[in-house]
Amino acid sequence: MSGNVYVYIFLMAAVTYAVRVLPLTLIRRQIESRFLRSFLYYVPYVTLAVMTFPAILGDLNAPLMQLLPGLAALAVGVALAWAGAGLFPVAAACCAAVFLAEWLRTGTLL
Repeated sequence: MSGNVYVYIFLMAAVTYAVRVLPLTLIRRQIESRFLRSFLYYVPYVTLAVMTFPAILGDLNAPLMQLLPGLAALAVGVALAWAGAGLFPVAAACCAAVFLAEWLRTGTLL
């Protein structure tokens, strides 16, 4: 990185701001397209899955015991989502599943 760090920070802030403000300024009425509404409904779930699924699989060369907390979270998340739970309860239950599985695997809380 050979440039001015403040320029990079400003550009990052401007892009982040633009991504959040443009939809609010360009879309002033309710979205009536069924396809677009359905797409926007599932965006938070897909974002959570895209962020967590690679971490669940992690290092596939690791022993199975190291993969168990991630696999436990995957199983809990899929089961709760299948049952119709919302995004926050699914995420919280997955975190609790990882915590519990890691505690059972190592025998220590932290």
